[in-house]
Amino acid sequence: MTNKIIFMGTPLFCVPILESLHQNGYNIAAVYTQPPQKSHRGQKINKSPIQVVSETLNIEHRTPKTLKDNNEEYKLIKKLDADLAIVCAYGQIIPKNFLNLVKKGFINIHASILPEWRGAAPIQRSIMNLDHETGISIMKINEELDSGPVSNIYKIKIDPSQNAEQISEILSNLAAEKILDNINDILADKAKFIDQDHSKATYAKKIRKEESQINWNDDASKIIGKINGLSPFPGVFFSFDGERYKILRAVISNGSGQVGEVISNQLEIACNNNKSIKILEIQRQGKRSQKINEFILGSKIKKGLNLLNV
Repeated sequence: MTNKIIFMGTPLFCVPILESLHQNGYNIAAVYTQPPQKSHRGQKINKSPIQVVSETLNIEHRTPKTLKDNNEEYKLIKKLDADLAIVCAYGQIIPKNFLNLVKKGFINIHASILPEWRGAAPIQRSIMNLDHETGISIMKINEELDSGPVSNIYKIKIDPSQNAEQISEILSNLAAEKILDNINDILADKAKFIDQDHSKATYAKKIRKEESQINWNDDASKIIGKINGLSPFPGVFFSFDGERYKILRAVISNGSGQVGEVISNQLEIACNNNKSIKILEIQRQGKRSQKINEFILGSKIKKGLNLLNV
């Protein structure tokens, strides 16, 4: 295939999509991804998943800190004379003056059913909101965040037992499959883009650290949504005896008691509205994750304790 494509993406979510393009013979003229980051502990430099796969596939990649006022990258993209740019969770705003450098424009793969959940954390917010479905939207990029016209939307049901990592993998593989048809239609001028209903827009703000702490006064369903939406990273935790305990998996149960009370020795905790959650997998601060039957053998968190009072 002679059509030139620029790919812009950063996290693991984008890797199957880039691999799909490469495996299906598309001419990827350049890949853009976020620059390597220092790890929180030590001085190790971590390349983005897209940079790693680009190096493996021997695709030229670029890692500018920003595209804003970046004349070098502007000239390079203009010189590439590409037919299409595909953007997926790149992590940077594409400047307005870049949008006309590619013949068929910049196409974004967004992990929500637009106009719902525009922004940085659509998968997490959808799960935390207890939505019944989510999906992939193929849209044209314009000046405003995730507000461009949409060509196709592909929906999936959200299984209440699945977390953000699992849903992300499903959506990523779906996008890797469906983007191929969309590219062909766009390059052939067969794609139809329809404006979003901006009055129905909702926004998926970046996850804040303080959102990770459980509020036992919430309904059990809301707590489960938060556990699933923020798993495995950054994770949801409660504190006991000066340590954090990250809940990795839990289910809703019908146990009742005072809010925050441990109502069984299997670590079932009462929440609002006469519901409870049963913790299935947990990780004590600084320790490995454990299934609940193993965890309770050496735990001081026993029936009758109230986690609101510790």
